[in-house]
Amino acid sequence: MKFIVKTQRGMESIAANYIAEALPDAKVWTSPMGYSGLVIVETEDENAGEKILDIPEVERAIPVIAEVPAELDAIVQTAEKIAPLIGENETFAVKTKRRGKHEFTSMDVNRELGAKIRELTNADVNLSWPDRVVQVEIIGDRAYISVLPGEEFRKFTPDKFDARKLFRKVTIVQMPYWGDFKACRSFGEKIGRAAQAFEVKELIIAPKEKMNAFELAEFIKGVKIGQESRHGIQREAYPWKVEKVPVSVWDLYQVIRDKRRNKRLLIITDPKGPTLAEVKEKLGRDMFHAKEIVVFIGSREGIPRGLFRFADYVVDLAPYMTFATEHGIPASLVSLWEVYEEYLREREGEE
Repeated sequence: MKFIVKTQRGMESIAANYIAEALPDAKVWTSPMGYSGLVIVETEDENAGEKILDIPEVERAIPVIAEVPAELDAIVQTAEKIAPLIGENETFAVKTKRRGKHEFTSMDVNRELGAKIRELTNADVNLSWPDRVVQVEIIGDRAYISVLPGEEFRKFTPDKFDARKLFRKVTIVQMPYWGDFKACRSFGEKIGRAAQAFEVKELIIAPKEKMNAFELAEFIKGVKIGQESRHGIQREAYPWKVEKVPVSVWDLYQVIRDKRRNKRLLIITDPKGPTLAEVKEKLGRDMFHAKEIVVFIGSREGIPRGLFRFADYVVDLAPYMTFATEHGIPASLVSLWEVYEEYLREREGEE
């Protein structure tokens, strides 16, 4: 029996040594064809899978059902062996990881092998929530085919609420960092990256008073760099289209004047307010019904106290703690999401 073992890059040799100790009779190939993060294990031990997964450096141990030359026709022919492993009422998807140069693409494998399996089983293809995943690992001139439970691949499942539904109506009002030019750009990068990571509705850079134009320019340059860095990662990682978060500059006092409208919820994070636990029930309901949620976050200094009177909520995220400037957005939004998710689950239970 063969296993394709996956590790973090650079950890394959360590994992291979531990595998050799756990399975003394096994044949172990480290970094096959020079590809890091991979180990191929061949063994007769019936409990090999459990023993391999007992090694912390191992991330996945994929049992190989079929091994063939890395040729499209040969891979498609393995459908005869794969088909009986997919239940009558189960859905499936084919996922291919190709390493090396070939006359076909990963999409060709997914399409051709998927069509053959469907022909043999009459099972439906489900790319979002498959019951089974046919995993094709191509390493140089060899192809290894496996059948795995679909839940191993499910990052987004129907029982999870989509956090983007909340963050899409959140506007972050961030006071800019000022001072040393290098620090301004550095903090700007972190804030731009955080705002883009949560895909918020808008990021408003809001000075509370006159400030040095060049310090502000450095901060905004940093925001742009951070945003573009994170956006590039999102485009590669997500199966949906990700837009860049709009970024604008506005006077802090004018923002609060403009945002005090119906269906807008104004939240200021400050240690002077009550904890989230004290207000979570009402806050969760208000966030659900709000058209826009406006969260004010300070920088070096907190939000001016005079604005507290105009906020719907002033909340203390972590009593006796003060967050660093770059942690303001993540700390606020993760905390608000927890309150919001709890409200959604309670509401779902009532229906």
